[in-house]
Amino acid sequence: MIRLLKRYWLVIRRPSVHYSLGFLTVGGFIGGVLFWGGFNTALEATNTEAFCIGCHEMHDNVYRELQPTIHFSNRSGVRATCPDCHVPHRWTAKIARKMQASKEVWGKIFGTVDTPEKFENMRLALAMNEWRRLKANNSLECRNCHEFQSMDFTRQSPRAQTAHSTSLASGERTCIDCHIGIAHRLPDLADAHRLAEKHGGPHVLPALVGGKPMEEPQRQE
Repeated sequence: MIRLLKRYWLVIRRPSVHYSLGFLTVGGFIGGVLFWGGFNTALEATNTEAFCIGCHEMHDNVYRELQPTIHFSNRSGVRATCPDCHVPHRWTAKIARKMQASKEVWGKIFGTVDTPEKFENMRLALAMNEWRRLKANNSLECRNCHEFQSMDFTRQSPRAQTAHSTSLASGERTCIDCHIGIAHRLPDLADAHRLAEKHGGPHVLPALVGGKPMEEPQRQE
């Protein structure tokens, strides 16, 4: 027994190369699993509606606007939450969006939109940032739920049938080009031309320079 304890002590004090590599490999694997699990847990915690509306800027403004709409409550019970529309589902795109959103923490700390008046003054710029992002990724978040191949044109309005079967089908336009009034109240578009030029010209957002945008249908009681 004493010899066994001495041998064990010597192994601990002066482990062989094989023991060292084994401990490093197992320890690295366990550490990696713990890190990855903790990272994803924290990531998903910030990817919930409860987290998004945790600040009054969101809860008292855009969240209130979402509640009367068909995206919030409807006969089928399928509800779109904040991250469904504003955070990509693909992991790499999600991380990129989270890094981009970290700038919003700065605005939260310094109270950029901490009153209804400030929010209204920033509404157009904030909306255009999101429209531009969705246009750049071909309305990916919309397409996560609304698949073009599954659309039944016979159950759509004549205007929707025309737009979907031509401009959307050909790729000339994407969802957000026409549906800029989805889920939240449209801002005053009077100054949209100037902001569009600032962000790369009117072609950035075609819906702002021609046609009438589609607004969110209200919930049917």
